[in-house]
Amino acid sequence: MSEEETKPTPEEELPEMPETQEPEEQQPVDELTKWREMALRTAAEYDNYRKRCVKDREDFTKYANRSLLEELLPVIDNFEMGMQMAAQQGTDSMIYIGMSMVQKQLADFLAGQGVEAIEAAPGQEFDHNVHEAIMSEPSEQPEGTIIRILRRGYNLRGRLLRPVNVVTAAPKEEESTPEA
Repeated sequence: MSEEETKPTPEEELPEMPETQEPEEQQPVDELTKWREMALRTAAEYDNYRKRCVKDREDFTKYANRSLLEELLPVIDNFEMGMQMAAQQGTDSMIYIGMSMVQKQLADFLAGQGVEAIEAAPGQEFDHNVHEAIMSEPSEQPEGTIIRILRRGYNLRGRLLRPVNVVTAAPKEEESTPEA
């Protein structure tokens, strides 16, 4: 064999690798990229923080009077019981007329604060999201049906302020006969 046959031809030679940057030259570029990414991430975190603060502030002002309204609800319950007693005396009495005007003012005040009564009626299906079952009684109605309303419930701007207290139907107990 001749030497020409053992030498690779220019087509067979491996292509030359491009010269790479020296490690000292690449390090500033990597550092710059790292700091740029960190700055972008920090800016995004700050923007999210700012948005969260705005939302928290809005929620705080929206629901700031929640505890005051919760303390007012038992007073309203007692007032409604007084209205029922006054209605038994007659709806044409001055006491009933005056109390109904105060009741209207209270209803307008609550509506202005974003408080809404939760609608519940006997015969409705129990909903654990807005109802609180205080007790259950045997009944002909299907199990889980509301039998009586014990106390009204309220929402504050779409959030539950106080659940409706109800009595629910339970399956009727079978009468057992003593065995002889």
